[in-house]
Amino acid sequence: MPGIPGGTVTPADGLTLSRLGYGTMRLTGPNVFGPPENRAQALAVLREAVASGVTHIDTADFYGPVVVNELIRQALHPYPADLRIVTKVGARRDTDGGWIQSLDPADLKEQVRENLRHLGVDTLDVVNLRVGTHDTPNEDSVAEQFGALTELRQEGLIRHLGLSCVSERQLTEARAIAPVVTVQNLYNLAVRRDDALLERCEAENIAFVPYFPLGGFTPLQSGTLTRIAAALDASPQQVALAWLLHRSPAVAVIPGTSSPAHLRENLAAADLALPADALAELNTIGAPAS
Repeated sequence: MPGIPGGTVTPADGLTLSRLGYGTMRLTGPNVFGPPENRAQALAVLREAVASGVTHIDTADFYGPVVVNELIRQALHPYPADLRIVTKVGARRDTDGGWIQSLDPADLKEQVRENLRHLGVDTLDVVNLRVGTHDTPNEDSVAEQFGALTELRQEGLIRHLGLSCVSERQLTEARAIAPVVTVQNLYNLAVRRDDALLERCEAENIAFVPYFPLGGFTPLQSGTLTRIAAALDASPQQVALAWLLHRSPAVAVIPGTSSPAHLRENLAAADLALPADALAELNTIGAPAS
């Protein structure tokens, strides 16, 4: 059996996630909309990720929409006992592929039920409430929305709850309602405005899951990163992932790809040691201005 890439993070009783997970967003067509160009390859990537020891799959029913969850079901169901599928609610797609925020409590409950049906499970391991986006953060109350998901947790449809695109104030508000096991925000080597939130998550035993760990649709570009990667005989992407794993034991990363070769490259980052001098240089790339 393979080892678990990067080890694990255990934010709650019964929930253990591989620190190097797999994000499924790229298993769709352009703009995270429609079916993949190569369905057989998409299924193969999912199966290889799990065969390689990944126990943390990140998804959402609005990827596609529905496309990714159906791929996950076809590729992996019946699911391995140690596999944890983390999904999110709070958005829908229009017929042109546009992203529509959808935070009405009744619709959030319907989104949960849709995830259940499309993944073919009776209970979802983790549901993240997507509060805003990285482009449009907000400080709106999450009490009504998080309360609706808490009701489904009490009914046994959800095991654990998390938050995405969230502020510290919203995290505090949600934690007064129910336990929060994951926070999924934009964070990477170059974008570190949530340093304080990450450190809070570490102190409070909450898994911090950076989305766009490699920059997302605008890949990370840094001469320092490229130079250090060359010196370590690694790719810049591997170094960026390794930096996140070094950043805090609370971090669990979910890089996505539709390529088996790229998947293997990402997973190899778990074994990449970063010398102290390299870490010090990398830390300067996205350090907040003093």
